[in-house]
Amino acid sequence: MSGLAFVPLVPLLDHKKLTHSTKQRLLDVGLAMLLEHGYNGLGIQALLEAARAPKGSFYHHFKDKEDFALQVIDQYMRQVHAGLDDCLGEKDRPPLERVRRFFESTRQSYRKQGYLGCLLGGLGQELSGTNDVFRRRIEQCLSEIAERTADCLEEARLRGDIPAESDTRRMAGLLVDCWEGAALRSRLRGNASPLNAMLDFFFQTAVVR
Repeated sequence: MSGLAFVPLVPLLDHKKLTHSTKQRLLDVGLAMLLEHGYNGLGIQALLEAARAPKGSFYHHFKDKEDFALQVIDQYMRQVHAGLDDCLGEKDRPPLERVRRFFESTRQSYRKQGYLGCLLGGLGQELSGTNDVFRRRIEQCLSEIAERTADCLEEARLRGDIPAESDTRRMAGLLVDCWEGAALRSRLRGNASPLNAMLDFFFQTAVVR
């Protein structure tokens, strides 16, 4: 056997794919568990069991629980930006319709998840008073959503769809703030009525000409 080269049964490339798959599975399952149980209610062992991941894999991929949750937020924001790209990028639709469509699409996601609300809002309420790292990161995420929404509202202002004197940055911030509050009420009630009422109010009054 000394003159023969060793050929592994599992190619190196497949091992890398398997490693990536384990990490992605932890992130996917972790997102759902953070939504339902929050940061403090998330147990590492319960996460590993739910993701069917081997013991020791968590600390192979993540430095600690905080690093894990921050990476879950990063994944969540990639999904949010993809939704913003899809909805706000539809140039054949009027800008106000594009903005509303993004929030309606988000509402549909909440419905599929059982009206557990927004991950950013949930973690922000739980951790902002005790952890500056999460407070700053979540504020940055919400600001990113507001900034992209403001760009679309500015298109609406330039088209004459909303009053010329409108402060679209302020309007976008108000929209995101109201949405987060409605998402919390939606979780408390277990239905979409607060989200629907908030969208109707905003688009019928806040942007009226």
